[in-house]
Amino acid sequence: MTRDWDATTYDALPLPHLRWGRRTLDRLAPRGDERVLDAGCGTGRDTEGLLDLLPHGRVVAVDGSVRMLDRLRERLAGRLDRVEVVHADLTGPLPFEGEVDAVFSVAAFHWIEDHAALFASLAARMRPGARLVAECGGRGNIDAVNAAVADVLGTRSDTWEFAGVDDTRQRLKAAGFTDIDVTLRPDPAVFEPGAQLEAFLATVILGPYLDDMAEDEHAPFVTAVAARLAEPVADYVRLEIGAVRGPGS
Repeated sequence: MTRDWDATTYDALPLPHLRWGRRTLDRLAPRGDERVLDAGCGTGRDTEGLLDLLPHGRVVAVDGSVRMLDRLRERLAGRLDRVEVVHADLTGPLPFEGEVDAVFSVAAFHWIEDHAALFASLAARMRPGARLVAECGGRGNIDAVNAAVADVLGTRSDTWEFAGVDDTRQRLKAAGFTDIDVTLRPDPAVFEPGAQLEAFLATVILGPYLDDMAEDEHAPFVTAVAARLAEPVADYVRLEIGAVRGPGS
């Protein structure tokens, strides 16, 4: 799924993505001179941390949202000499030259329906031996929020691809990856009830539903979903991925 975002509001929220980014950067642990693809870079918050770990390296920052990339350019002004900013769909041929030494991604892959195409696309731009270190929503992610949405709308929606461990392993192997390590980590995010919870839901989770509604329906819908949650919690389950690009073409 490719959609645009309210990048300014997104950046102003107390996002659990910050801890996800730190954990994923810790797992990446680069030498410092690599060329790394940030797949689904968003507003560049994790790209900024990635650059700090690559004092002699470069980042290829790819995202499908023009507004997110505009915010990234603002955030990284003064450091863009080491960043190649690319607007692209991660499931198609990636429009940059050469190979990367690693792929890093935080909270992006679940927005992509076709994970087989995603992993094949990434593998095509990775040198043999390059590492993939990523995290995204996994099986069971935001089940309670989705149940609340279904209660409001009267129907469920398959808006995201919340993959499990076994299917992710199979897709990675089919794309030519080895040394595959995939786990699920429950990681609920707690918010202040009321305005903070509703702003988070509207900006981060419910956007695909709001895109299909008239503007005057947005606030009542978000409030109705929030009211049906037993607690002001987004019940996140994270899929953590580690793999190595295998040899061969």
